[in-house]
This record gives sequence, C-alpha cells and structure tokens, in this order.
Amino acid sequence: MLVQDGVILMDDTIYLNNLYDYYGDLLTDKQKKYFEDYYFTNLSLAEISENSGVSRNAVYKQIKEAISKLEFYEEKLGLLKKATEIKRLIQPLDEKIQDEIKELI
Repeated sequence: MLVQDGVILMDDTIYLNNLYDYYGDLLTDKQKKYFEDYYFTNLSLAEISENSGVSRNAVYKQIKEAISKLEFYEEKLGLLKKATEIKRLIQPLDEKIQDEIKELI
C-alpha cells in the first residue's frame, strides 16, 4: 500500500498497475506476460502456469521479480510519485489548464 505522511494514497494492486504503466517496458517479455495475466486478466498462478507450460513456482518467481524491478525503478526515478504530486498541485487550477498539464505528463 502506498502511504505518504500517514495518508493511504492507493491500494497495492492499483499501485503496481500504475508502476507498470511507467516502467513495464523495462521488464522482460516473460515478466510482462505473467504480470499482465495476473494483475490485468486476473488469472491465478495455476492458470498462468498451465497456459505457459511452466511450474506455478516459476510464474510466482517471475511476478515477484517483476514487482521488485518496478519498485526499484520507482525508488530510483520516482516518476509515479512526481506525477501524483503534480496532479495534487494542479487540482486547484482551472480545468482547461489542468488538462493541458496532464497531457504533458
């Protein structure tokens, strides 16, 4: 769960999906496939392993590695944190200006 200054900002799944939006292209093809199957398609580890012809443990390890990489990239680059802060800062602005800024980020 993403928490900042004691405030819950989003749950784990939303957080991971947002990280994937920013850094997903940096994962291996296998990690992307398993991550998408698990988090976007809502398949179980058993279903993914059966579809891929690998063990459930292999799928689990790849998803965990993908999550670790996504969190590492966010820790180093902070793109999601910066975008969240920008959205918070532009909230009081005129809607047209908000839309123009959102297009830039």
